[in-house]
Amino acid sequence: MAGYIEDRWLKKKANKDTGKRERTALWGKGKRYRVKGIPGVRDRSFDTSEDAKQWLANAQTDATRGEFVDPRDGAIPLTEYVEKHWWPSRSDEPSTAAPMRSKIWNHIIPFLGETALRDIDAAALRTWKAQLLTRVEASTAQVIWIHLSTILEAAVDDGRLVKNPCRARRTVKAPKPAKRKAKAWARATVEAVRAGLQERYRIAVDLGVGLGPRQGEAFGLGEEDFDFDAGVVHIRRQLRWDSKGRPYFCPPKGGKTRTVPVSPNLAERVQNHLRHFPSVACTLPWRNPEPPTTELEARQRKPITVRLILSTSQGNRINYSRWNKQSWRPALAAAGILKKIGEKVRTCGSRTRRYPIYELSRADMFHVLRHTYASTQLEAGESIVSVSEWLGHASPQTTLKHYAHFMPGAGKRGLAAMDAWFDQEPSSSQDPQPNVPEKSLGVPQAPNEPGIRRSGR
Repeated sequence: MAGYIEDRWLKKKANKDTGKRERTALWGKGKRYRVKGIPGVRDRSFDTSEDAKQWLANAQTDATRGEFVDPRDGAIPLTEYVEKHWWPSRSDEPSTAAPMRSKIWNHIIPFLGETALRDIDAAALRTWKAQLLTRVEASTAQVIWIHLSTILEAAVDDGRLVKNPCRARRTVKAPKPAKRKAKAWARATVEAVRAGLQERYRIAVDLGVGLGPRQGEAFGLGEEDFDFDAGVVHIRRQLRWDSKGRPYFCPPKGGKTRTVPVSPNLAERVQNHLRHFPSVACTLPWRNPEPPTTELEARQRKPITVRLILSTSQGNRINYSRWNKQSWRPALAAAGILKKIGEKVRTCGSRTRRYPIYELSRADMFHVLRHTYASTQLEAGESIVSVSEWLGHASPQTTLKHYAHFMPGAGKRGLAAMDAWFDQEPSSSQDPQPNVPEKSLGVPQAPNEPGIRRSGR
């Protein structure tokens, strides 16, 4: 088996005259015994031969299995590994990269950054998790935990760790947010919020409830996406903004472009909106606002022009953050959904402006219109497969996970069937016939029917 131990303080061959091994120039310097000769494994030195023999045996076994990890590679601090090795190798789109970077640099690196990869153990994870849950909600903590686990999994693939401590430790688990059912608004609430918006923005509520798009998809809808003759709309992009405040178009979440039916009344509202507020041509880069550096990037990021249905009074595309603060939350407050909790004063020269501060309610942001769309469709008895396709979910299982409680008569049909089971008193005859549904595979057949043999079991 490959591998051997070298004594650095004595020469390999004995002196012919004395029969003894002579000292080398390294006598008394550094560690005496060095393990060498294992393919793919760096040499390592030890003070005693016993330590060298034990490490050689383990390294030979792990190398044979393809599981050898040099602990010296795991001595790199987490910050150095992330900044020099892991992050530069990522190729996420801006819509993914910006929030990921924010969470890693704000909640992982400041607390675990100086810790060596190999020292991130159960105790370190427990302490970090406890601190994390004091700063963010459990749902956000879960996402941050996933980012850390992804980093450590890459360290395993890079040969810096034997196992991912986020997965290998039984005493510490990922944060789990409390299960919450998706919330839908009643028609009266929808109308109250709609009335609280500027007239040019009211169509946003109609689109949200009538088509179920995400906010970025609604803001990225173009007049050309509507086929009024066919009664459908093609959702094929979203309007996003990167961390530097630059807008761009990109595909919907997960690349799930889709075609959604449009009701005649909604189509009429959209057409009426376009008569009062004509669509605005907007040209933006595709997928990434960074200037291209290669011909391939130039082709991939080639700007596209869309005649946006939703635009500001100045004829610009909508910045979702500003729109949420200046239009959506005031409309929620006017409808009695949010409360004003303070005021922000901003002075610019001789001009002073006051901005109301509202309480935060993630459950009542634009996404609630998407939930309302799903609930309306499912409560009307629409197919879960169709609703999943219209929402752009990865699968019907995703739709069921979020919206099963909106299914018509959830639990009532089974309860009625079970109640019917016990509706009749058991028969007093000697050979009672069980009350089994006709299509059940377990329906017993009469013993005197042809081809049926009675068993003595």
